[in-house]
Amino acid sequence: MDKNIANLKPELVWKNFYKLTQIPRPSKKEEKVIEFVKKYGESLGLETIVDHIGNVIIKKPATKGMENRKGIILQGHLDMVPQKNADKNHDFEKDPIEAYIDGEWVTANGTTLGADNGIGVAAAMAVLEADNLEHGPIEALFTIDEETGMTGANELKPGILSGDILLNLDSEDEGELYIGCAGGINTTAIFDFHYDPAPLGFKAFEISVTGLKGGHSGLDIALKRGNANKIMNRVLINANEHYGLLLHSINGGSLRNAIPRESFATVAVPAEEVDNFKALVVELEDYYKQINTDDPGLKINLEETDMPKEFIDVETLDNLLNAIHFCPNGALKWLKDMPEVVETSSNLAIVKSEGTQIKILSLQRSSVESSKKEICNQLKENFEKYGAKVEFDGDYPGWEPNTNSDILKVMKKVYNDKFGKIPEVKVIHAGLECGILGATYPNWDMISFGPTIRFPHSPDEKINIETVGKFWEYLIETLKNAPVK
Repeated sequence: MDKNIANLKPELVWKNFYKLTQIPRPSKKEEKVIEFVKKYGESLGLETIVDHIGNVIIKKPATKGMENRKGIILQGHLDMVPQKNADKNHDFEKDPIEAYIDGEWVTANGTTLGADNGIGVAAAMAVLEADNLEHGPIEALFTIDEETGMTGANELKPGILSGDILLNLDSEDEGELYIGCAGGINTTAIFDFHYDPAPLGFKAFEISVTGLKGGHSGLDIALKRGNANKIMNRVLINANEHYGLLLHSINGGSLRNAIPRESFATVAVPAEEVDNFKALVVELEDYYKQINTDDPGLKINLEETDMPKEFIDVETLDNLLNAIHFCPNGALKWLKDMPEVVETSSNLAIVKSEGTQIKILSLQRSSVESSKKEICNQLKENFEKYGAKVEFDGDYPGWEPNTNSDILKVMKKVYNDKFGKIPEVKVIHAGLECGILGATYPNWDMISFGPTIRFPHSPDEKINIETVGKFWEYLIETLKNAPVK
């Protein structure tokens, strides 16, 4: 396992990325990386600001002869998604990421890599550090908590930045420029329940749904990958209908913005139905492997366990299973003018029992505000019909495309001159911070781009080494050709 990623080229980018892998930085736990970036800016002798919420801003003057160029903000987020395989022993608040080179890619050992958005942060740091570049005024904006609430972007105050152009370094396909993104909102449905004592004549089992690929709930939602919560619910609702299943506990998914890869439940069925129950599980595993061909590793496993003393009351169980069954999930609408792009989606992210409540957490995204409201209304009606309380939070706007953008024209020409083709111009089905930042700084001309990253938000996350080099070359050439004021 080759761990020498700091020696890859461009060395300045990879050196900084390696340093970031050594600093724990899960969302909402960014204290160490904030301090690291602050000291980094100060060590370069550059004006460095940490705002009231924890965003770090570092300002670098224009190089000689470039003072007349429009100011550019290089923007990335400091936090990363903390996902790991079930068998991996890793504490995201203490342990470094074990990054290594795997052929043409850099990946991590059993955890998310943090290339989303560590590589963008590393590239901005490299621009700040390099003394051989040509550029106008540079401001690097490193935001916090992008992955779970976009807190940094939401809390950024007007007037602290003076640039005209925002280059968001948080896209994941080299050769593509993003000029718009989806907005999003969090939905939480809560079932209150009571426990009933365990009946006689039942056998208890641990059910596990594992082996799914998961992925980013925006970028990967169109791939029709299996959702562990939906699959688990299918097992439970069928067993309940045919055998009178009882549910003691359930724990599926871990993050709103990740397609759930695993789900676990403790259940019981009548002793005389055990063989039928086992056959049902085998049948459903085969069924899902056939329809989810992108998830060949799916496993639905049964293990007999000790009988719990109590189970969730059957009325709540019926309501829960029906509500999840009818809950919209996946890609729901597509953009009319760009039919390959998802317009509206919903990710049934987490189903978890705790105390005397079961919480169902989901994330809705849409490029169209009215469609976002429509899907939220559908979810609310569905869960309230079955007796759940429904709450919404974390609402953030999308980013409306500007096809006449000056920086878009520059970047299309630069890419064509350097690589011999026009980059693809797209709208992304993910919650880039551009929508929020643009609402605070409406004068900004914005583009998002980056190297190629695959399977973000999952332990399979990896970044293509060659595209990091192209991304870097593209970035520094763009800075050199920034529009004149």
